[in-house]
Amino acid sequence: MLLLRQAGWLVELDEMFLLQEVPGQKLRYRSKRALLVPPMIVTENQRAPFPRLIGKVTNSEKPVHHIFRLTGPGADQYPEDLFTIDRDTGDVSVSRSLDRETIDSYQLEVSTTDSSGNVVEGPVILVVTVIDQNDNRPIFKESRYTGEVLEGSPTGTTVMTMTAFDADDPATDNAVLRYNIVRQSPDKPSPNMFYIDAEKGDIVTVISPSLLDRETLPTTTYELEIVAKDMAGSEVGLTGTATATITITDKNDHAPEFTHPLFEARVHEGSRGVVVNLTVDDRDDPATGAWRALYSIISGDPKQSFEVQTNPDNNEGMLSVVKPLDYETTAFHTLLIRVENEDPLVPDVGYGPSSTATVHVTVEDINEGPVFFPDPLLVTRMENVPVGSFVASLNASDPDILEVQSIRYAVLSDPAAWLSVNPVRGTVNTSASLDRESPYVQANKYTALFVATDNGTPPATGTGTLIIHLEDYNDNAPFVVPSVAQVCEDGGDMNVAVVAGRDKDLAPNAAPFKIELGKQPGLDKTWRVTRINSTHSQIMLLQSLKKANYQLPLLITDSGVPPLSNSTEVKVQVCICTKTKRYCSSAHSHRTSLVVLLSTLLLCSQLESRR
Repeated sequence: MLLLRQAGWLVELDEMFLLQEVPGQKLRYRSKRALLVPPMIVTENQRAPFPRLIGKVTNSEKPVHHIFRLTGPGADQYPEDLFTIDRDTGDVSVSRSLDRETIDSYQLEVSTTDSSGNVVEGPVILVVTVIDQNDNRPIFKESRYTGEVLEGSPTGTTVMTMTAFDADDPATDNAVLRYNIVRQSPDKPSPNMFYIDAEKGDIVTVISPSLLDRETLPTTTYELEIVAKDMAGSEVGLTGTATATITITDKNDHAPEFTHPLFEARVHEGSRGVVVNLTVDDRDDPATGAWRALYSIISGDPKQSFEVQTNPDNNEGMLSVVKPLDYETTAFHTLLIRVENEDPLVPDVGYGPSSTATVHVTVEDINEGPVFFPDPLLVTRMENVPVGSFVASLNASDPDILEVQSIRYAVLSDPAAWLSVNPVRGTVNTSASLDRESPYVQANKYTALFVATDNGTPPATGTGTLIIHLEDYNDNAPFVVPSVAQVCEDGGDMNVAVVAGRDKDLAPNAAPFKIELGKQPGLDKTWRVTRINSTHSQIMLLQSLKKANYQLPLLITDSGVPPLSNSTEVKVQVCICTKTKRYCSSAHSHRTSLVVLLSTLLLCSQLESRR
């Protein structure tokens, strides 16, 4: 029994009774209904002529003046006028061809109305179902698919899955697909190397693992043409085609092998760089770690003087000298070198004897330059030693111990031209006075370079450094700074200046300094010098002086043994001072002599008596 709920009524289609619904109450009664609307079917892709009758709606009690009306999608709604109903007879027709893949069913409403358009009975649901035809071919999402399988894989290994889609009704055979391989290229070593599951579309290997050998197959890429057919693969089914490209990938089942069991190389002593290229064969894929080679030295290099690197372009091993070799120590080296892959070999394959090779390296002798020892040579000498004094003895030896050679010495760099060297013995003497205070001396050190040359063919040279640490000698007298001081003529502050002692020498030949008035008589009547600390002293006036420039003689003495003294002068400017400016004399300075000082004292006494 089919019940349809519409506008407060339950329509019981098999018995055509009307049951009125009352909210909150049970159905009270039902009455026989006369409007009969059976479901209808239409086959898609029908051809003209149209319209075509698809069914009939009946009403056993319809008065003559009542008419049938059809509404809903496909009638008076989009897609409009697809279905029509004869207003008098109730015949339902389709007006054009239908496509199930666009709309597979329609739900309309049928009712009867009076001449004024008022609904007399209904509406009642009309369901129109579109019946499928096999009008769609299977379609693969892509025209070409790619997959890969490892060489030596077991028979039945799944490579990839091919999937096609059919737009027809999946509930019918129209959309039931079956897959088949129709072509394999190339067809060697077997035309049936692969199989496809007809229902699932899984492509699996059929060839035996021993034949699925990348290195013996005619190609590493196979192309399959796959056909999908609907109607469960029957002869009348529609087909779709795609291509599957399968690559046989490599596994490391071949060990690398040296092309020769013995390689030879010659290298000059003292040089670095590549000495020989080691060549290998490997049948695996060059684009994988199963082919790329790793080299290692397993014996014959205790000092690690060699290394092997892989050339990424051709997989060759580049044997290089990284620590210069010495002919006099070892003239011949025998290395044992192993090669293996980046990726490990498969379990049933191992590295054989051809994965090792011997390399003979012959060291060729060259004339090496003499070597100074020690280098640099450090000595300590006092500055101002007499010209011709011994400074150092150079020591250079020739590494070519298997040859008898002589060495001669020469000065290469002597910035101050203080030194000379005996060309045979290598003794260095002074040719001028050494001066620690020279601008060529940095941090009390003087640096000179010497060259030693052997008599080989061709001659070879070596360079050595001599560093002389110069000890200080008290050869520089101290001096006073500043050399100019100013004081106001009528100022109350009698402090003239603070002066400091300076000395180019080092302690103990410098500070503490003794700063005192010069030896001229009478200076202590006007001036006083008072020690502040080991380097500074205070100059003071004992009497006011007239505006003028005065040269005050001072004597400064250092603490060297013996000490050095220096008589110097400080220019004292006595100026007339205001709040904003000083007016100092630009005339020449007066020498602070006894006559000047006495005249100044007399003038000051007269001025005092007048007051």
